[in-house]
Order: sequence, then C-alpha cells, then structure tokens
Amino acid sequence: VQLQASGGGLVQPGGSLRLSCTASRSIFSRNSMGWYRQAPGKQRELVAFIRTGSGTNYEDSVKGRFTISRDNAQNTVYLQMNSLKPEDTAVYYCNAVPSLSRLWGQGTQVTVSS
Repeated sequence: VQLQASGGGLVQPGGSLRLSCTASRSIFSRNSMGWYRQAPGKQRELVAFIRTGSGTNYEDSVKGRFTISRDNAQNTVYLQMNSLKPEDTAVYYCNAVPSLSRLWGQGTQVTVSS
C-alpha cells in the first residue's frame, strides 16, 4: 500500500506547514520513517528521518527549521516546517528509510512563494 502524504499547500516565505503521513503498523513499527522531497529538475532527497527509537536526523538546509516526529499509537509521522523558504518548494513524500519502492505515493506539493 502506497503511503499518502498530506498537509502541503501554498505559503509565503517565513510561513509554516505541517505534513502528515500514516502507514500500516507493520511498516511503521519496523522502520525508520523519513520525509523526502523532489524539486523540479532535481533528484529526490531525504530531508529528515526518525528512527523507531525516536532519534532524528536532518539534512543541513532544514536543520533548525523542520522538526520530524512520530506518533506510534497512530502510526503517523509528521514534519513541522517553519521559516519556509522558496527553495523548500518541492513535492514532499514519506517513506521508510531506507526507502521501499512499493511505498512511494503521490506526495504533497509545498510551494513557498510571495
């Protein structure tokens, strides 16, 4: 079953968005979960991930602005994005880390523009 990310939208620079993604229990409980993004003309990149034990890692460009969290009871992973910049514009996806090809969904579009 593909993972469906939600919560994207159009926001002005400096604004905030919160993305969410719910997985099956079997996926969620056994894997680190991550948020990836793909900007036009660029490769998909991992921007943040959270281990099953809740340790986190962030790509340098989002450190201090993005926060990843997981709700184990709801099998849901979140990405709180603050101080958004135009360069954060991309389609955002959730997946396991390492990613599982069968889980790629449509993603959710985040556009940061004035």
